[in-house]
Amino acid sequence: ISGSLGALATTVGGVMYMHSFQGGATLLSLGLIFILYTMFVWWRDVLRESTLEGHHTKAVQLGLRYGFILFIVSEVMFFFAFFWAFFHSSLAPTVEIGGIWPPKGIGVLDPWEIPLLNTLILLSSGAAVTWAHHAILAGKEKRAVYALVATVLLALVFTGFQGMEYYQAPFTISDSIYGSTFFLATGFH
Repeated sequence: ISGSLGALATTVGGVMYMHSFQGGATLLSLGLIFILYTMFVWWRDVLRESTLEGHHTKAVQLGLRYGFILFIVSEVMFFFAFFWAFFHSSLAPTVEIGGIWPPKGIGVLDPWEIPLLNTLILLSSGAAVTWAHHAILAGKEKRAVYALVATVLLALVFTGFQGMEYYQAPFTISDSIYGSTFFLATGFH
């Protein structure tokens, strides 16, 4: 109940704060405090349960498994919405954007430059974290550390290139549906 109230207060408080309503910042802060309290108490209980005999109960294991599955499903739906917006707008451009895709006046990025490089970096970081996972399972701690360091370094390089791509993009998030779907989809992944 406290988590639900915290989420509601955070949402309503955030909207009130963005529209300069009195009390918006207070409600937003209270909502965040409720969410943090809920997280702290919940995670403390999960940790206690796992250290009782070294394992979670069957009910907790099932709950964690279902929770993770629901998280993955929600992420798939989240990105499906962005792809839907992109393909809907590109395959049937409306009159408001001139009936063409990309909209008139929007310069597109060359997919064979930074986007391709970032894709290769993402695939490499996936391989590095898989290497770390296998090293941990094999009990090779030193290799796992090397692999995790490689993963973090690849993440930093990826973030740098992504920032450079955003900075040099010939459009902004508010230019059109092209800009908004591009920045939302690439920013959230």
